[in-house]
Amino acid sequence: MCAHCRGAISPATRRGRIRAGISCVSRWWRRSPIASRRRGAWHNWRRNSDVDKARAIIEQAWENRAQLSPAAAPREVCEAVDTVIAGLDCGRLRVAEKTAAGWITHQWIKMAVLLSFRLEDNRLLPGGATRYYDKVPGKFASYDEAAFAAGGFRVVPPAMARRGAFIGRNVVLMPSFVNIGAYVDEGTMVDTWATVGSCAQIGRNVHLSGGVGIGGVLEPLQAAPVIIEDNCFIGARSEIVEGVVVEENSVLSMGVFIGQSTRILDRASGEILYGRVPAGSVVVSGSLPAPDGRYSLYCAVIVKRVDARTRAKTSLNELLRGD
Repeated sequence: MCAHCRGAISPATRRGRIRAGISCVSRWWRRSPIASRRRGAWHNWRRNSDVDKARAIIEQAWENRAQLSPAAAPREVCEAVDTVIAGLDCGRLRVAEKTAAGWITHQWIKMAVLLSFRLEDNRLLPGGATRYYDKVPGKFASYDEAAFAAGGFRVVPPAMARRGAFIGRNVVLMPSFVNIGAYVDEGTMVDTWATVGSCAQIGRNVHLSGGVGIGGVLEPLQAAPVIIEDNCFIGARSEIVEGVVVEENSVLSMGVFIGQSTRILDRASGEILYGRVPAGSVVVSGSLPAPDGRYSLYCAVIVKRVDARTRAKTSLNELLRGD
């Protein structure tokens, strides 16, 4: 079992079987796969046939989701859902993946995340100097020093990541929040008070500056998550939401807000884009005049394009100058 998979196992699993009859919550934990799955179940999703089986179970359960609850759910549904969450947690499964044709979203994995909320009761979660009460346990609830060392990332208190979020090696989580289904790849900095929303995909060597908001999306199922590709810099207090894709090697100045309806003006060509920041773009906040000229409306402006070599050699302040 890989280090990430060991960390994905819930505290209840590490404690072993829970004795019968102590409370209704304990009875649910005992019958749940979180507490009762066998060791081999953690590897099921590693084989394509098992992934296909889990997908079929989850898609069928989704059609009957109104009938599901922690007290009334088929064991195979619980096991399939929890297996997917474990796969997300250790990075073997992803909500979205980049292919030759572009980014694709796996709707059935989002179904599993949503079903997991129906299959778990709120419960007390320990949190150092405080406590929490939620359906989703913390990613690091069962980690010891060896597990953190094996994971190869840093977590600065009181940073919070939920179980089902993947954190890659050499990632630094300053006091921040990473939601379920998110993928944070190697070498990324998630700075203080930054938020990585549910299912968001963050590439390698990305810097999310202080207070950055990366939007999350679980519904509608067909909606794509926010994607920040490799080697991007997102300036302080910026917000990227609604499935926007920021392509590799791009730099966004502080306070840039981009959603699907935000106009993204390429200053060099005059072209207006929506929902996508092209690779190597340097972006600042701006405005465009209304058709009648009476007022201006917010937009994001691509002030220049840089390649990876220029990006590596040039300071951020130089890149962000508008001249």
